[in-house]
Amino acid sequence: MTQDNTSLTKRLAVVFPGQGSQTVGMMNELGEVHEVVRTTFAEASAALGFDLWEITQDETRLNQTEFTQPALLTASIAIWRIIEPMLAKQSLKPVYLAGHSLGEYSALVASGVLSLADAVRLVHERGKLMTAAVSGIDTQMAAVLGLDDEQVLSLCEEISSSVGVVNAANFNSVGQVVIAGTQIGVEAVLSAVEGLGKKAVPLKVSVPSHCALMNPANEALAKLLDGTKFYPANIPVIQNRHAKVHTEIADIKLALTEQLSMPVQWAKTMQKLADGQVELIIECGPGNVLSNLAKRQQTPITALPTDKLARLEKLENLA
Repeated sequence: MTQDNTSLTKRLAVVFPGQGSQTVGMMNELGEVHEVVRTTFAEASAALGFDLWEITQDETRLNQTEFTQPALLTASIAIWRIIEPMLAKQSLKPVYLAGHSLGEYSALVASGVLSLADAVRLVHERGKLMTAAVSGIDTQMAAVLGLDDEQVLSLCEEISSSVGVVNAANFNSVGQVVIAGTQIGVEAVLSAVEGLGKKAVPLKVSVPSHCALMNPANEALAKLLDGTKFYPANIPVIQNRHAKVHTEIADIKLALTEQLSMPVQWAKTMQKLADGQVELIIECGPGNVLSNLAKRQQTPITALPTDKLARLEKLENLA
């Protein structure tokens, strides 16, 4: 009987960041040392018909959602292609993959469910659909700190019924919920939060993800997903919609569609990893947002970011 290697070595999960983690030149350092970075960007650029690496050097274009999404996905997969053989050399394989919002698409590529070419085309179009859904509407996102989930949900429900659309968009960790919606709705919630003596931080984003304003984009995204080839996963992916692993292709596609206008259940995803006795989280992509969030969960898990050469060195001896 073959024994599962994951029972013999450190149990780890790999997570992929979403929008907001991008920075100009974010892959320059790794690209100078690891040829796979440039070849991965070349592969994605060929699929899209424009130079994605060039966009990572241009702040204005990089921060436009239709370009942010394929650029971040490609950066994350370039790093995955660096670290996967490093892990394999130590007989390590993640027991789970997960991605925050857009990062879910990166996780699906890493698991073999989507090809890189199909994924970058999907998220490029996804970005366009998201932008079109709120054309002519003043929108905003903000992070609410220090309130529990139910308090934030209650505030959003009250404001949405009387002032303007605002929904909980990301349940990130204990005491951190991101909200999204119309500018007037979000600002009304922020005022109420301040009135309760808590803190709220407006976020610099171009579209309000994971809220009811994205509903007009759902049908078109579903059609794009239906026209895309999906494959069985090599590694289980915990999806945002229900913090659950789906094995049926139809369920994976439905979760991706609903994710567009429903909240990211990141705190529940992290708890699922903890319940699965994951000892280490590797953040595979630019920045360290998810590594920082891992420290703030109900059950904290050690996390390592991987976007710098010095950080990658820490992956050499994990087993």
